[in-house]
Amino acid sequence: MNTTSTPAASALAEPPLPSLNGLSEQQIRGTTCVWDGIALTPETAVDLGPRKTRRLDGECQWFPRACRTCVGQQAMRVLFDHTEGCEQCRRTEKDSACDTGRALLRLSIRKGR
Repeated sequence: MNTTSTPAASALAEPPLPSLNGLSEQQIRGTTCVWDGIALTPETAVDLGPRKTRRLDGECQWFPRACRTCVGQQAMRVLFDHTEGCEQCRRTEKDSACDTGRALLRLSIRKGR
């Protein structure tokens, strides 16, 4: 999955992730879901894009992944927060949402696929 400057990449970067301190080695490596810890396969994993974090005396990058169900749940939470502050998404006309709002909505309804 290409995560550079697309609405979907922007939407996936929005959900806050759990603290690294509370994650298992498998969650940090991306072999299990960062939120619920279930095992991931290439078919079920959703790449959440690279993240930077401070560790000890430096900064490191990690590459979290999640299951589709958790991505959908997190996207719905972020969508609610996003629409409160996005004038375009609050409009009542059909298809008035911004690119990020549409991407979050797509992610939230595709969670079981």
